[in-house]
Amino acid sequence: MFGNKLIFALFLVSTATGASEPDAVRQKELVRLVRQDCGSCHGMTLQGGLGPALLPTSLRDKPAEGLAATIYYGRPGTPMPPWKQFMSEAEADWIVQKLMSGFPR
Repeated sequence: MFGNKLIFALFLVSTATGASEPDAVRQKELVRLVRQDCGSCHGMTLQGGLGPALLPTSLRDKPAEGLAATIYYGRPGTPMPPWKQFMSEAEADWIVQKLMSGFPR
């Protein structure tokens, strides 16, 4: 019983400290996915197109949790598809953090 509690506590700590951040190789894959796939609707420089701009100034007033959910689950009835088959929820969170702080090249 103690072991399960310890494992759960370690999970909570690792989640809170960002230990679920993707490794460097996966980060490059995610940057490419955002630049290429998301960029096809949101603009190659993420300044908007069919979809809205994904720049820090345009995202500043939006809740990060909602943005991550939009990436992961999509928006039914709109052109925004779900990306959950291509990434984890933690990776969607990572993308939102990067979008809100200025997405890497």
